[in-house]
Amino acid sequence: MKEIVLNGLRYFYRRQGSGPLLLLLHGFTGSSENWHALIPYFAEQYDVVALELPGHGRTQSPPDPARYEMATVAADIAALLTTLAPDRPQAHVLGYSMGGRLALYLAVHYPELVRSLVLESASPGLATETERAQRRAQDERLAADIERGGLAAFVERWEALPLFASQRRLPAGIQQRHRQLRLQNNPAGLANSLRGMGTGRQPSLWPHLPAVQPPVLLLAGQEDAKFVGIAQQMAAQLPQAQLVIVPEAGHTIHLEQPERYGRTVRDWLDAY
Repeated sequence: MKEIVLNGLRYFYRRQGSGPLLLLLHGFTGSSENWHALIPYFAEQYDVVALELPGHGRTQSPPDPARYEMATVAADIAALLTTLAPDRPQAHVLGYSMGGRLALYLAVHYPELVRSLVLESASPGLATETERAQRRAQDERLAADIERGGLAAFVERWEALPLFASQRRLPAGIQQRHRQLRLQNNPAGLANSLRGMGTGRQPSLWPHLPAVQPPVLLLAGQEDAKFVGIAQQMAAQLPQAQLVIVPEAGHTIHLEQPERYGRTVRDWLDAY
């Protein structure tokens, strides 16, 4: 693991390979370890950087939820790219779920830094303030649950969500490893991530989709009906988008179908 201070916050990341930059952004409760099976494959042709977001993994968990807000973290990532590759800061950016929302925000506000986008089970946020307010209240309840009941109880409830039902087909060892990775996170960091970068806190990116400059690969699991629908709506509005619906997968395609996922992503990246 490597570390770097970005705008006063200490981040950790894994880096492997050489070639064009490929930035990997994990989802909520994740870390750089979520990509461990895919990093060597991508690193055959790319300079892979798997960043751990605030409140996750080894990266710092500041006490102020405002430090987790998308605009602030996107500015950190912009600083990271220009620091790691000052002569070629433009990167392919792959984001899963929360990381996909962040990746899209980066493409909207820092298009000069994004060569292409891969968005897995991601969204542009919620379209109306009413929806965002309802989601903020829901995320606050989840954050309070983490603080009151502890991380283990929260992870148990989180994994029982219908969104992750397809993961229950995975071998027990893989499920257990994924659970242990979630349990390694900082409870206060996860709570503040919900408060600062939750879907209800994020500004809606729907109005910006027609102006997104980089080409976009949209990935959704066939069994994840909600995000299939969102991806279809996004594909209709993005100027350069390819939608791939992956069979026999739900929300976490990279975990459930890693070989198919890796080939699909690398074929896309190779075209750009």
